[in-house]
Amino acid sequence: MVNKQYFKDRVFGIQTEEEFEQLALELFRFQAENNTVYKEYLSYLKLHAFQIDRVSEIPFLPISFFKTHQIKTGVFDSAISFSSSGTGDGTTSKHAIADLSVYENSFNTAFGQFYGNAKDWCILALLPSYLERQGSSLIYMAEALIQQSEDADSNFYLNQWDELYAVLQKKKGEGKKTLLLGVSFGLLDFVERYQISFDDLTVMETGGMKGRRKEMIRTDLHAILKQGFGVKNIHSEYGMTELLSQGYSKGEGRFNCPPWMKIITRQTDDPFSATRKGKTGGINVIDLANIDSCAFIETQDLGRIYEDDSFEVMGRFDNSDIRGCNLMVI
Repeated sequence: MVNKQYFKDRVFGIQTEEEFEQLALELFRFQAENNTVYKEYLSYLKLHAFQIDRVSEIPFLPISFFKTHQIKTGVFDSAISFSSSGTGDGTTSKHAIADLSVYENSFNTAFGQFYGNAKDWCILALLPSYLERQGSSLIYMAEALIQQSEDADSNFYLNQWDELYAVLQKKKGEGKKTLLLGVSFGLLDFVERYQISFDDLTVMETGGMKGRRKEMIRTDLHAILKQGFGVKNIHSEYGMTELLSQGYSKGEGRFNCPPWMKIITRQTDDPFSATRKGKTGGINVIDLANIDSCAFIETQDLGRIYEDDSFEVMGRFDNSDIRGCNLMVI
């Protein structure tokens, strides 16, 4: 019998495209029946699960529904609810989590695949905007990775610029593998005060400016950070409150996904039609770790997929809340 445990037992063992396709179709059919909001959304589209027999035909739930509805597959009491930092009107997305072990398996397995075991790293987190509020999934992940690290200097930094600089200098001298995970504006604030030449440092930016600074194009941001930290590449993390998986870039803004996550782009004027590789479109995400919510999310990001299935994030839609919010009114 197919149930949630069936998917939990299989999702992080996916190795081939065929395994991904099979599990994605099975999870779609399960969620189409057991996720009340997704089921209702499909009914508005006049679609039924039995009509879908290819992943390319699966409809994606607009991400704005996480602001207006409880997105749950089945009935459960939440172990935790992750929330976004909010938009200009103060509205936040909420992601109800039934089983934290699924999220932990997701970020631990993905980090291991891209970077190796967290215990071998010194992990420094410069995430002021996230630390200043409750319910951040990024803080939960960073805290778990810091706890796994066997380096005594692994820690969070709010605005302790002097302390962070001293730790970076120490790690440079030790030759220790060091990851600095930072929100973009925090990293910029730091390099305006300090310059360091630490070519073995892994700098990973995420989260944008959060209203603290003027938004910048990626190439300009990375150029400043590369000079400020003395590194050849700036890494990036692509994740969001509504997902339980992350994509990672090791340079030049080209992201790759773990085997249970896939990016598909849609036409900007037709959300139900996919774009060809190399063409800019709206980003749809299949995150098979989203067993308890919805694994098929239509985001507000614009992007481009390359022939090797890596992808680039180009920006965001304007007025992107309209379609999702108006289709199903509470």
